[in-house]
Amino acid sequence: MWNRVEFGEIVCLDKRGRPQFNDLLFHRGEPCFFAFDLLMSDGRDLRTERLTDRKHELRRLLSKVSAPRMRYVEHVGRYGTALFERVCEMDLEGIVAKHSFGNYVTERERTTWFKIKNRGYSQSVGREKLFERERHREPVPGWHSCELACE
Repeated sequence: MWNRVEFGEIVCLDKRGRPQFNDLLFHRGEPCFFAFDLLMSDGRDLRTERLTDRKHELRRLLSKVSAPRMRYVEHVGRYGTALFERVCEMDLEGIVAKHSFGNYVTERERTTWFKIKNRGYSQSVGREKLFERERHREPVPGWHSCELACE
């Protein structure tokens, strides 16, 4: 059965497990998909379900498959500010935020997903112009979707 994993990011990780944008851009290293949300499972539409329920199903599905380059992204509740501060200290790009009880909204103008960027991120210099031409086509800039086959 095919399941649609929606909203995640494709990155290449260095030896310390940190994303390296140039490695992805120049095809140096193995890409890894970090999955944030699940919209469909076994033909069932999950978009009206709460985020926490969708993520629970996503974790269950990913635990059943051998997909070392596909990772589940935990939901961190109540400590978003502390998490973001730590992300900035670690020189990471940022965090993705969403209300844990929110359903999935498809309209970009009404989305409840937010990508909160670290303004001091060292790898962001010069890369915005690379993506501007495609930015209007993505629900949230930089996010991707994929399909996952599960038995």
